[in-house]
Amino acid sequence: MTGRDVGLNRRSLGARSGIEVTEVGIGLWPVPQGEWGPGEDQDIFDAIEAALEGGVNFFDTADIYGSGHSEELLGKAMKGRRSDFLVATKIGWDGFDHDAFRSQYDTVEKLMAGVEGSLRRLDTDHVELIQCHIHAEEPNTDVFIEGFRRLKDDGKVLAWGVSTGELAHVERFNADGDCDALQIDYSMLNRIPEAEIFPYCEANGIGVIVRGPLAMGLLTDKFSTDDTFPKGDFRRAWIEDPEEHQQFLADLATVARLRDVVPGEDTMAQFALRFVTTHPAVTTVIPGARNRRQAESNTAAGRRPPLSSAEMSEVDVVVPPGGGRRIWPA
Repeated sequence: MTGRDVGLNRRSLGARSGIEVTEVGIGLWPVPQGEWGPGEDQDIFDAIEAALEGGVNFFDTADIYGSGHSEELLGKAMKGRRSDFLVATKIGWDGFDHDAFRSQYDTVEKLMAGVEGSLRRLDTDHVELIQCHIHAEEPNTDVFIEGFRRLKDDGKVLAWGVSTGELAHVERFNADGDCDALQIDYSMLNRIPEAEIFPYCEANGIGVIVRGPLAMGLLTDKFSTDDTFPKGDFRRAWIEDPEEHQQFLADLATVARLRDVVPGEDTMAQFALRFVTTHPAVTTVIPGARNRRQAESNTAAGRRPPLSSAEMSEVDVVVPPGGGRRIWPA
């Protein structure tokens, strides 16, 4: 590492965790051997290094990303400097088939063994945050809560939470007031959490981790109606599925309207990240990065000010508060 920029602000991850994370972190879903198409491991290592150099301390992954490859890469990146990283991972899904979002973890013992698997891949004895990664209708919620509590008692996790877009699911996890964090899809294209979920989190001291701030790349403003996606990239459905293609075209039209709102000193991606961190309920945002350039751009957004009231008003005209659509379900 060539040097550390400490210019990023830090925020408390909820009222109880005692964990302070940088306003901009990094999400490690888009690794090679995963759902975002081909790539090189070295590019991910370079992205992690750039994030560290930019002052980032919060790194989010999951057991399912690249079938464990994401956790393995992060574990290798942390070797010899574990204290530089605040690590969040997630557990629960069997696969990315939307018709089969069910969990194999139907006992506390299975869940705890699954988390031990994550710890082995990460090559660490604990993670700062563990999160449930299943749908709201999943019947095993109590298994996750009890398992997370035991893991916390054992010092294997420091805090726990849930990744969901359903208020009822958040309320179930926080029934006893000890859920530390929520991870949720939120962006200029998906402002739905502003209506009910963000106020609930603020009132209950739950930290908010925002995934999908760039709407699966839509808010990088790099796509056009002529685009295609490589084999293995789940976004191929945006082109090949007629219904999703119509939504893709509609999203591109919305992005084109947002383009006129972005000030000259920002890229659209940076403006999109600033939008997210402007909301008072948000603790941190975790844009994905597949290379050093993307990580540097994302980190630079963390040194920019919140959106002004005038900028926010312009966004409101394009996508009203509480409006938009869900980009990713869980």
